Amino acid sequence: MFKKPIVIFISFSLLLALVFCLLPINVFDGVIVYKQGLQTIEVETPLSLSYFVGLDLYPENMEGIEEFYLTTKGMVMAFIFIIGFPAIVGYRFHLKS
Repeated sequence: MFKKPIVIFISFSLLLALVFCLLPINVFDGVIVYKQGLQTIEVETPLSLSYFVGLDLYPENMEGIEEFYLTTKGMVMAFIFIIGFPAIVGYRFHLKS
């Protein structure tokens, strides 16, 4: 069953997506926008994909935060980790068989 490259690609992609979306692993470049009165501050910091799912966010941690988002580099990193690496592994198994 695990000898088919498409099965390897899909299962590895799902596994990595679950890991990155369920665990608070801050590796993706992002921006947090703080707002205090009339002043807005943007801070570049590593973010976790679990923040976008709503996990590991507590109301006391969100005080003063207007929004947070991934930068272009962070989106590319997420794509490479979740789609790119499994594609390379699946391709490797395709070449091996």
